[in-house]
Amino acid sequence: MRIETERLVCSPLSDHEMKKLIEGEKDPGLRQAYSEMLQGCLDEPENRVWFAVWAMKLKRPPGTVIGNFSFKGLQEDGTVEIGYGLREGYRGSGYMTEMLKAAVRWAFDQKGVTRIEAETEPDNAASQRVLLRAGFVPAGTCGREGPRFVFRRDAE
Repeated sequence: MRIETERLVCSPLSDHEMKKLIEGEKDPGLRQAYSEMLQGCLDEPENRVWFAVWAMKLKRPPGTVIGNFSFKGLQEDGTVEIGYGLREGYRGSGYMTEMLKAAVRWAFDQKGVTRIEAETEPDNAASQRVLLRAGFVPAGTCGREGPRFVFRRDAE
């Protein structure tokens, strides 16, 4: 399973790869989030794509990992939340906007998905700009991390 864009190839990590990611993560918040995602993969193997961390790799040079994203589970009402991160040296080049647009299209093609949301820290203006460029709009609510955004289906 994979999602391809003009410059990127994205695919879910295996459980083993996720364990290695967790072991190497220095940020306690990310380590906790990755651990919760791995647990979702283990608890619901038939739905693991909705919990797995997806690696974002450049097509050129091939295999260069520049970041990751995940869907954080598929809710009963058809909502998925997408989270993402990009390595510092690759920010500002449109990679995340490109990936988000493709991930949204892929997610809406999957059975049961009716809504896609994202959340950013209140002071993360760069992440908020990425969401807006990818077709998300402010939802007018805040979650654990900060303001929530929802994808405008007509932006596809």
